[in-house]
Amino acid sequence: MFIGHYGVGLAAKKPAKSISLGTLFLAAQWLDLIWPILVLLNIEHVVVEPGNTQLTPLDFTYYPFSHSLLFVLGWSIVLGAVYYFIKKNKKNALIIGLLVLSHWVLDLLVHRPDLPLIPGGPYVGLGLWNIPLVAVILEFLIYIGGIILYVNITTAKDKIGIYGFWSLIVLLAVIYVINIAGPPPPDVDAIGWAGLLLWLFVLWAYWIDRHRTVKS
Repeated sequence: MFIGHYGVGLAAKKPAKSISLGTLFLAAQWLDLIWPILVLLNIEHVVVEPGNTQLTPLDFTYYPFSHSLLFVLGWSIVLGAVYYFIKKNKKNALIIGLLVLSHWVLDLLVHRPDLPLIPGGPYVGLGLWNIPLVAVILEFLIYIGGIILYVNITTAKDKIGIYGFWSLIVLLAVIYVINIAGPPPPDVDAIGWAGLLLWLFVLWAYWIDRHRTVKS
């Protein structure tokens, strides 16, 4: 899942009005933010295998540190604790932790049984990537729902708050469509380096959020 995670991050602005959208994106996408780093360091492994599922050519052969439920729970606690240590806000710290966990839950819906509960298995996944129409509709529904909630709870301070926001929204949707309709990546290194670009969307969200304000 891709834009679905951003949809959850956008939606989280409603119960966590004081948290920047950048921080919400950071938490919701944390697993995929650290995963390409681990792949490039040869700690975790992925194989380009067209036909692995109908919607993605990637075979996630080994990613326990970023995507096993055990480690995800650990990451949830760590990021929530870090937020609490900095901001001293228990409610928002809990939301950050839940956002990290939400990534694994959404991945559970679309992945084939390759998500480890603990390093080494057992492995789970409901496999909606093998039912492309359902997977795509579900992801867009989550994304659009998040956009609606974010727009309803915030308003732009200036033109950057309008055009910067909607440019990001459109770009994420375009990238998602290209990923599912375009050719498979040439190799694992290309996947890793492309994955690092996800950090730019976090920075973009921080920038946007400074140009928007929560409605009174």
